[in-house]
Amino acid sequence: MSNTMSATAQNPMKSPTPGGGGLFSSRRSIGYLALFGVCAALALLAKSMPGTALAQLIGVLPLVLILGLLFAQVNMLPAALVGGVMAMIIGGIGLADANKGLVEAVPKMLSITVPIINSAIAMAVFKAGGYAAALTLVRRNIGERVEYVGAFIVILQAAATYMSGIGGGSAMVIAPLAFAALGAIPAVIAGMSIAAAASFTTSPASLESSVVSQLSGTPVVEYVAMMRPFWLLFCGIAVVIAFVGTRRAKTLFKGEEAEEFRNMSNGELWKRTIPAVFLLFAVIAGPFVNKLVGSPVLGPIAYTVVTVALVWLCSNFTLNQSADAMIDGSSYILTRLLQVGIFLVFIGLIEKTGAFATIAGLVKMVPPSVVVPAAVLAGFAIGVPAGAYVGSILTLILPITVALGFSPMSIGFVTIGVGFGAQLSLVNITMQALSAGFRIPIIDVSKGNVPFVGGCLALLLVLASMFA
Repeated sequence: MSNTMSATAQNPMKSPTPGGGGLFSSRRSIGYLALFGVCAALALLAKSMPGTALAQLIGVLPLVLILGLLFAQVNMLPAALVGGVMAMIIGGIGLADANKGLVEAVPKMLSITVPIINSAIAMAVFKAGGYAAALTLVRRNIGERVEYVGAFIVILQAAATYMSGIGGGSAMVIAPLAFAALGAIPAVIAGMSIAAAASFTTSPASLESSVVSQLSGTPVVEYVAMMRPFWLLFCGIAVVIAFVGTRRAKTLFKGEEAEEFRNMSNGELWKRTIPAVFLLFAVIAGPFVNKLVGSPVLGPIAYTVVTVALVWLCSNFTLNQSADAMIDGSSYILTRLLQVGIFLVFIGLIEKTGAFATIAGLVKMVPPSVVVPAAVLAGFAIGVPAGAYVGSILTLILPITVALGFSPMSIGFVTIGVGFGAQLSLVNITMQALSAGFRIPIIDVSKGNVPFVGGCLALLLVLASMFA
């Protein structure tokens, strides 16, 4: 979240300042209206000459328009609405089709149950102090070998993001703890960024994995299992970056332990971390255990009940507080799934005009050996300016990869590419959380990430070429 808020944002009841809040109050607003008028005229032109090359070219413009508005930091829903209306004009699509798309798309997104549950439970573990206790325990027991703390911070970021599916939420908790212990070390920040991107794009609890599943038709569990080796690879690289960077920085521990944990014994700290350890084991090893036993002993219902019970038994939360923390923790993923569900309605309208087929036809002209790496690179490039909307960017890019016949693994590489691009974005939530937590300007976070994220992108392109 941003560190500052406008006066109007701080007080929603306050009237906008003169010249600052009206629809026609700025040149930018007038420019938007002029752009919408031109797009509407082009849409009417395309409708009047169906099947022609010009009409097909204009049919792609709704996608370009949405991307442009996202780059300009317009909210994803108004951006999608404008592109969707243009597509409705081009394709002669009526409100009945739009309504049908709405009642189909939103329930499909909200029916992706396991990511919602995993995210909610992980946020409950966060609130109970499980991750903070783990960091305190490591710091207390390694002496002056601060490089191990740097590495552990990245492991913690990766594990927390993988379990919750929310990179920004994890960074908001862990970054201030890391700053208090080590200060702002660029390699640690970069390691956290890379680990977050690799984790939320392949997590069993993330919006991004849900989008991949919805658009590719691959069950979330299968997608996650397929991409897990690559998640581990990039997380391992992120840990090494933090370890080496912290050692070279030759830093010393900063500050004191958090007041909440200062008087706790190591045994009490271990007890506080038990819910986090169990949840991580259940999420990663659960499918293997279930298959071995022949029964879902570590299925969602089992580990939900057990984790909430452990939060209650191992923290200072009451039973009611433990349950409330889980329910409150679901708000982020639920609101994002609703948002993307509505966004997909308009993307579906654009698809009806044949826009994705047109783009796929153009891409097929590229040599097959470079199609997947080119898509990964394009995803990365789009993720940089539009990093606040990784989920919505995927809904624009992935239908093209599906039309091109990409395998689920190749689609996963494209998804990770978008995630890496977002780690250079000035509007990405994880980046803003790191900026706030480490108390440095977000532009410095982005600049510091460039060489490390760039190296990971190069490796991702090689992997995309090998496994395409």
